[in-house]
Amino acid sequence: MKGPSVTQTRDVFRAVLWMSGAIVSFLAMAIAGRSLGATFDTFEIMTWRSLTGLAIMVLVITLRGRWRDISPRHMGLHLGRNLAHFTAQNLWFYAITVIPLAQVFALEFTSPLWVLLLSPLLLGERITRTRAFSALLGFVGILIVTRPGSQPLSPGVIAAGIAAVGFALTFLTTKRLTRTVPTLCILFWMTALQTVFGLICAGYDGQVTLPGAATLPLLILVGVAGLAAHFCVTSALSFAPATLVVPIDFTRLPLAAILGALVLGDPFDPIVLLGAAVIFAGNYLNIWAETRAPASGAR
Repeated sequence: MKGPSVTQTRDVFRAVLWMSGAIVSFLAMAIAGRSLGATFDTFEIMTWRSLTGLAIMVLVITLRGRWRDISPRHMGLHLGRNLAHFTAQNLWFYAITVIPLAQVFALEFTSPLWVLLLSPLLLGERITRTRAFSALLGFVGILIVTRPGSQPLSPGVIAAGIAAVGFALTFLTTKRLTRTVPTLCILFWMTALQTVFGLICAGYDGQVTLPGAATLPLLILVGVAGLAAHFCVTSALSFAPATLVVPIDFTRLPLAAILGALVLGDPFDPIVLLGAAVIFAGNYLNIWAETRAPASGAR
């Protein structure tokens, strides 16, 4: 039986490196967001995050001479995508300020399972038995993480749960856009539209907190880390299948639990890790079945 080729080994190594960058970026954004929550509301954080991202996108598009790729076509879909993402990201930033990071990430990882449930409505895809069982496993994981009845559902848990649904809607609308729209165009309108949304929501009360010497680096970090995380995940998927990338991504959950406990003083809750493991099982089962489907034809 042949082992992996040199090229395959190199691609796996590159995927691991890219995912390591994604994990560092996600954790950096979460820790910086927790610190910024004492000074800024979530709309203000999103405004500065989007402004940073927009500046980066304008620079990248200009240097690459790709303004021809930026088009207002499908603007309705861009608006829907970014309203879902803007809402989800605001709820995510709120959640990380009021509940442990590990709990936020555990609930965030249910997003692919919501994609399974929503894809028949938005993409016309069918729910197979494997997909239904994967979603059921994810729901069991949610129950373990939230433990309804043993304690009141906190606003932070509810926010993180709704954020996961918003991220799922973002993924589904992105999937539709990528059929005809270049990635640079999607990212440009993401940063541009969410800058507008942020300015409107942050300024509705007539007050916008300006960054100071201590907070400006953290705001820039949030903006850079947000773009870097998505770029790293996309790059990793270009070198290795999702069956490898997703398990690597799930390592940020125990890292978040450890960093949250050591750096932010979060309580360490093994039950959250158990629930996350069940959620991971549901996600991985679906990915495994999807990758085997073309060869076997059955699920």
